Amino acid sequence: MTIRVLVADDQDLVRVGFRMIIDARAELEVVGEAADGEEAVDRAASLRPDVVLMDVRMPRLDGIQAIEQIVAAGNPARIIVLTTYDVDEAVHAALRAGACGFLLKDVRPTELVEAIQVVAGGDALLAPSVTRRLLERFASALPAPGEEPVATRAALAALSSREQEVLRLVALALSNAEIAERLGVTEATVKAHVSGVLRKLNLRDRVQAVVLAYDLRLVHPRPA
Repeated sequence: MTIRVLVADDQDLVRVGFRMIIDARAELEVVGEAADGEEAVDRAASLRPDVVLMDVRMPRLDGIQAIEQIVAAGNPARIIVLTTYDVDEAVHAALRAGACGFLLKDVRPTELVEAIQVVAGGDALLAPSVTRRLLERFASALPAPGEEPVATRAALAALSSREQEVLRLVALALSNAEIAERLGVTEATVKAHVSGVLRKLNLRDRVQAVVLAYDLRLVHPRPA
């Protein structure tokens, strides 16, 4: 099955370069391009791509606002943030808005292809350790204890004690295998718990689960 990709970036050369890389693979196809955030939102709605490559800094509507609108519309497209800088404030905000991970614009062709395939398959692009480093760096952006949205805290109460523990361990950068070893259960059981957490909290992937765990102070980031 062909993975359909939308490329959103205000730089013509970036869009052309990514299109050449993607279209060179039989299993991938660029179905559209966007030169600004508003165009990205419109194209995502009309083309319904599987994956969106989204620049975080664009005219008319920035990438973060575009991600928020795409996610709010219920569009199932998986979004990868494109950035010039590793783990900057914009990436942090984009992950909180609903992005599945991020790539540097100078990414190697093989890494770009692999990233698209990973997120199209339903996985998050960031390794847990990278996600944790990003969130710890921007700990000051997290809500103070007691300031978390009431709806979010209520949703957390719907989790079983074991699911809450699994969520906390996911946010501590443990893999499924490591969580299974710590809890004395099978890896399949851990996967089932993670799936239950994502479903009950209406989260897209592990990245969003980690963000929520930090928001709710289930784990405590170190100040930058």
